[in-house]
Amino acid sequence: MTKPIVLIPHAPGTNRDGDAAHAIEMAGGEPRIVTLHALRADARPFREAEALLIPGGFSYGDALGAGQRWALDLSLFFLDELREFVESGKRVLGICNGFQVLVKAGLLPGDQAEGEPRNVTLTHNERGYFDCRWVHLSINPNSTASYLREIEGPIFCPIAHGEGNFQVRDEATLHRLTEDNLIAFRYVDRNGAPANGRFPLNPSGSVADIAGISNAKGNVLGLMPHPENHIMAVQNPVSNEGKGVGLALFEAMLG
Repeated sequence: MTKPIVLIPHAPGTNRDGDAAHAIEMAGGEPRIVTLHALRADARPFREAEALLIPGGFSYGDALGAGQRWALDLSLFFLDELREFVESGKRVLGICNGFQVLVKAGLLPGDQAEGEPRNVTLTHNERGYFDCRWVHLSINPNSTASYLREIEGPIFCPIAHGEGNFQVRDEATLHRLTEDNLIAFRYVDRNGAPANGRFPLNPSGSVADIAGISNAKGNVLGLMPHPENHIMAVQNPVSNEGKGVGLALFEAMLG
């Protein structure tokens, strides 16, 4: 049986591509890590891949803001490939820096008209510093990313970011994200109760406890936490029983 090919682009400063590749392998896929320089010379990996995973890290040293420089790369050099990828229904996943990239490139939530300002962003954590800790995430059972329904939540995995604070332009934007089921993940406590903005349950101060969103079509998904860092039970700081609950996300994505 042929394994689905997952393209994992590597930008200067990316540091979670290896972790992401390991997760894809464990989920039954074939990861292919390709540098942006190589993709600019030959974009065939976009056409060969069945899914795209933009990993975490500090691309370009967070110059111009986390994910902004990489988002410019996508918009300037790979716009046609990305549009074709998304419009064909292929799945795209952005984790941490990858989520920031998708938001700042306009692929999430994906309703931004050309030339218009974004209605959502990811900015500096409310407390003003880089934070690394484990969090619990609830999954929206009605998410447009329908494959998330295969996962038994909540997901327990770490965060590691300084600019993970998800914010919206206005209440109308938040209402639309909610009503259209574009909010895929929210921060909760260990029992699944809403974080209600409380630190450290909601580590960055994100509005409405939002940890991840999807596009209307459901094939583009992004989240700040790192499910690729809980794919084996031994990674769990609380208990090493069972399996890594983050692995279920990658299995569902490739399913």
